[in-house]
Order: sequence, then structure tokens, then C-alpha cells
Amino acid sequence: MGDFSAKVFEQVRRIPRGKVSTYGQIARLIGSPRSARYVGWALRNNSEPVKTPCHRVVFKDGRLAQGYAFGGEDKQRCLLAGEGVTFADETHVDMEACLWDPERDEQGRPADIDWEREMADE
Repeated sequence: MGDFSAKVFEQVRRIPRGKVSTYGQIARLIGSPRSARYVGWALRNNSEPVKTPCHRVVFKDGRLAQGYAFGGEDKQRCLLAGEGVTFADETHVDMEACLWDPERDEQGRPADIDWEREMADE
């Protein structure tokens, strides 16, 4: 696994259950904004699908990957639905509701703050 793939997998592992990211968003997060297609190639070659939830990465319009490497579009939809992801139609995630904001935690708070420590200090 190369450095590019390692960076991709690191970001994809951050996507929480019930949220999705896009190939372009992952490319931007690793500092390669014009490499969305290569993000897809890295994910296709992922050897640890349990550890790296590639099914949480979709196209920018919310469309599921037709050739989803781990069983096709239906498998990706099933995995996402099982995590609580909502859909606009049969092949598109509701991006307004489910797009991951890497700068926010699962409760919508800024992710760069240790909230357990903040609450303990009060």
C-alpha cells in the first residue's frame, strides 16, 4: 500500500456510521484535490473492508457506485441503510442529511475540541 492509499484509508476510517463522504472530499482532505478518481482506485484495492468502510464513499451527487467492489450497488445500499443513511431515491444518498462534515463530531460540535475534557472542567 502506497502513501496515497494510506492517506485515503485514514480519512475514510474517520467517516462515522450514518454519514457518507465523496471521492472528491476525501481527495481534498488528503491534499490532492484533483485526485478523486485515484481515491476510487485506492478504495477498490482496499484489503481491509471491515477496518476501512469504503461503502461510505459515494459520488458528489450522492449516487452509489455501480460497480461497488464488494458486491455491487445493492450491497452498498444495504450497508448504508443498515447504518441509518437515508436515500433520496433508489440510487442516491440524501446528501443534505448524510454528508459528513469532517470538522464536526457526531453531535455537530467542532471536532478539534476535547468535549469530554470541556464538560469535566465545568
